[in-house]
Amino acid sequence: MNPLNIFLTLLFMALIGAIIGGFTNFIAIKMLFRPYKTLYLGKWRLPFTPGLIPKRRDELSTQLGRTIVDHLLTPETFKKRFLNDEMRTRTENWIQRQLATHAFQSSRSLNDWLLIANQEGMEGKIEAKLDELVDRQSASLRGYIEGKTVRELLPENWKTEAEHKMMHGVKYAIDQATDYFVSFEGRQTIKTFFEEFLASRGRFGSVLQSLLGESRPIIDRIQPEIVKFLNSPKTFETVASLAYGEWEKFQDKKADDLLKEFDFNPAAESVKQYVKETVNVRRRLDATLAETWPTGLEWTREHLTPLVTDFIFEQGEVRLEEALRKINLESMVKEQVDSFELSRLEELVLGISRRELKMITVLGALLGGLIGIVQGFVAIGLNL
Repeated sequence: MNPLNIFLTLLFMALIGAIIGGFTNFIAIKMLFRPYKTLYLGKWRLPFTPGLIPKRRDELSTQLGRTIVDHLLTPETFKKRFLNDEMRTRTENWIQRQLATHAFQSSRSLNDWLLIANQEGMEGKIEAKLDELVDRQSASLRGYIEGKTVRELLPENWKTEAEHKMMHGVKYAIDQATDYFVSFEGRQTIKTFFEEFLASRGRFGSVLQSLLGESRPIIDRIQPEIVKFLNSPKTFETVASLAYGEWEKFQDKKADDLLKEFDFNPAAESVKQYVKETVNVRRRLDATLAETWPTGLEWTREHLTPLVTDFIFEQGEVRLEEALRKINLESMVKEQVDSFELSRLEELVLGISRRELKMITVLGALLGGLIGIVQGFVAIGLNL
């Protein structure tokens, strides 16, 4: 066979094979979408109509929705995307910025914030609550001491301290009395007492005074004896014993008996007034949040904001799956896919994979050409 004929045969076979291979792949790709509707020849339905995707559209949308829910938009995906450490930090910083801008840097007073919340007359309400608190504490105190003795009410360390102070008081009183009677004023007091004693005895006193003569020698003898008596250990023991006995009697008395004559109402009113003046509700309500709480922003950054952020993310994890179930992504995707026009769906798919589909067509033409060349060689071999 002529070499030129062989070449032309091979070229012709390759061209025919390439056309057939490329065209069949092109038709196959088109038949994924075309025709959009079922075509009939009379009553006979043409085969392969509609195209594969229009025919299986319902199954496709269902499977696509299931695939997205099961493998793409899963709860774990949302958690990794939105509930990670980076988002936690960003959320915490955002909350802190909002607190700083709208609360601690605001010129509004606490009263303004309360008015925004439709809370009026808070000064009177707060003062009334303070009065109630004082009344409750007063009633609680009365109820606590009712029927109890002083001994039952006093703590043990108070009793010990009171007895210790009492002994010091006895010694202090005796020391002060000694210093007084040693002094000139004490001497004059002794003289006055002595003269009054004699005067109180009438005629006998006058006779006794005339016999004794001047009182100075007698005073000189009485004064050291008084000082000696006061410095005697026995005197301290006697006074201390008397004081301790009175202390024991006092402890055995009922506390409410001691307070029976005491009017609590003026004291309670004084306490209420003191509390109001100390709290100064009006001044506090007229101050801004930053003035009332200078360290508030730092405190919220360390204590409040992290807790709020943790709560938000914990609730987010708990509610995420429930929210996804309520949203029903699978049904939503299916509805969206079903609502697409087939031309738009075709454009969407081809727009994503146009280059790859062209390569499939070219590959079909290439394979068809190679097959044509093989067939050409086969034909040439048979004709030899």
